Amino acid sequence: MKHGKKYKEAAKLVDRNLQYDTEDAFNLVEKTATAKFDETIEAHIKLGVDSRHADQQVRGAVVLPHGTGKTVRVLVFAKGIKADEATAAGADYVGAEDLIPRIQNEGWFEFDVVVATPDMMGVVGRLGRVLGPKGLMPNPKAGTVTMDVTKAINDIKAGKIEYRLDKTNIIHVPIGKASFGTGKLLDNFNTLMSAIIKAKPSAAKGQYLRSVAISATMGPGIKINTTKIS
Repeated sequence: MKHGKKYKEAAKLVDRNLQYDTEDAFNLVEKTATAKFDETIEAHIKLGVDSRHADQQVRGAVVLPHGTGKTVRVLVFAKGIKADEATAAGADYVGAEDLIPRIQNEGWFEFDVVVATPDMMGVVGRLGRVLGPKGLMPNPKAGTVTMDVTKAINDIKAGKIEYRLDKTNIIHVPIGKASFGTGKLLDNFNTLMSAIIKAKPSAAKGQYLRSVAISATMGPGIKINTTKIS
């Protein structure tokens, strides 16, 4: 993969053989965010689990204290009073069966998170093949299948993110923007790591946090010393 001049300059700032203390890593990641736009800072956490086994899945959601810096569009599947509640809470789109053909046939995906009341999961299930691969399927563990649509929407708009393992047992999540500064990014990172550590499956053996790295959208990865994370 070819990298541009700015990436190469940023990469010179990072010692790839070093695992940085958390605060040093965040001070450094700001310096590597040199693009003309406000780059997203992401965390990449490799866990000592096997996601092929149901009892070793790590999945959940957490509200970052300073949000992600991104405006999140919320789609809610609900009817009647719950649909009214969703609209009042600031959902961007609210609907029921009427949304099925729009998503399935017209390829409409102008939303970032899907929330559904439990009674609507039969309807939403029909969209599993298109929502699933995009990571948009509502899930009780993530708090997106709920009767309390107001709380779900408020949490998402406030900066709630979902974390889950990919096939290589790594969690990739945004934790803010470069413009947040070290303090806010550290708060968000520590909140995320606390949630992931608490979510450790009892079936997980050996070292749980295998590696942790952060990076700006266009920047190199910066490894963090996992022994200092608790």
